Amino acid sequence: MIGRMAGAAALTAALVAGTAAPGLAEAPHGWEQSAMRVPAAQRVAQGKGVTVAVLDTGVMRSHPEFKGRVSGGPDFIGGGARPGKSYWGEHGTAMASSVLRVAPGSRVLSVRVIWDREDPARKRAEAAAKAGRAGADEESERAGSALAKGIRYAVDHGARVVSMSLGTAEWGWGGYEEDTAAAVDYAVGKGVVLVASAGNGGSDDPLDVDANNTMSYPAGYPGVIAVAAMAPEGIRAKFSQVHTYNTIAAPGVDIYAARNTGGYESGDGTSPACALVAGTAALMLSANPGLTPRQVRDLLVRTARRPPAGYTAYLGFGLVDAGAAVRAASSAAPVKTTAVPYEGKKYFGNGPVGAPIAHPPIDQTEILVGGGAVGVGLLCVAGAFFLFRRPRPRGARTAGQPVSLSGLNRSA
Repeated sequence: MIGRMAGAAALTAALVAGTAAPGLAEAPHGWEQSAMRVPAAQRVAQGKGVTVAVLDTGVMRSHPEFKGRVSGGPDFIGGGARPGKSYWGEHGTAMASSVLRVAPGSRVLSVRVIWDREDPARKRAEAAAKAGRAGADEESERAGSALAKGIRYAVDHGARVVSMSLGTAEWGWGGYEEDTAAAVDYAVGKGVVLVASAGNGGSDDPLDVDANNTMSYPAGYPGVIAVAAMAPEGIRAKFSQVHTYNTIAAPGVDIYAARNTGGYESGDGTSPACALVAGTAALMLSANPGLTPRQVRDLLVRTARRPPAGYTAYLGFGLVDAGAAVRAASSAAPVKTTAVPYEGKKYFGNGPVGAPIAHPPIDQTEILVGGGAVGVGLLCVAGAFFLFRRPRPRGARTAGQPVSLSGLNRSA
């Protein structure tokens, strides 16, 4: 339970400030729109009819940018924070802003499953984890299952896309949880697209071997589209996690978004990259509601602007091209994934088993012939043995045997 609580406490996605590479501060506001070719995508679809669940720290729905497009779900993590506090909804508000800037016609369902960086509840959880007391109280237990509950709630309340700008990689703890993995399977089985940030624990220092290739969840779960962060120069942002689970990349440096206390600010991280891809998925589903999660992933991969090496653990299959992805989605053929019902007999216990296999009778002829030949051979061997072992006549001498001198004397 200690590892579980530590992972829950670390499911943070606060924007990583001060990690931009030299020259990135000059990136213009909204550069991600042109980099991803969002205007071309919005000429085909706006995201109408698609709900994107933002599983995060909460969303300040009163921000003027949202204009009634955000609805609130339950608070699965608790901790005592309430809307209006500076540490409530800081990260989630920015993520909802990034989703809606890509898919302005969609709706956001806010489900609170993690704490903001400055939330006192998170600080209490981190202190308890360090002291070995994690999971000892109701608050810790609640936090440990928040993400899994949030995924299931989002699926059951109409979300077609679940955006999870959170991860455990940068904190050095694990994070795999069976209940969350089961919730991911549940969502994919219901046709819901899941997107997660790759993690902000990467490094560009070749000697910092522990920083890269660290597993981060939920990005590492099968069925989740993991998003790496790209810098304006078209290279990996140095904080972006390096791992083979990376599926796609999106802008993650100097992303201008709404602030929970009003106004706007820029931030960095794989978190906004995830939100931008979630918005792209909403556009794709708006253009073609019949797409399956696998189709959405495949179309994102197929239309991405790939690195020269093809796939890399740095940027996955490359920068998402929203314009190309939405055009491809609008013409994609439907895929039938319905299960075929079983129409056989009903069984109790472990269910039907295969009938015993009946073999034809064995032909005895070859066995008898072979056995007879073996018997004759053995008789021949035995006969030869006794023939060469028979006793010699008295006085017989074999060739080369010396003559006894004493015997000659007796004969004389």
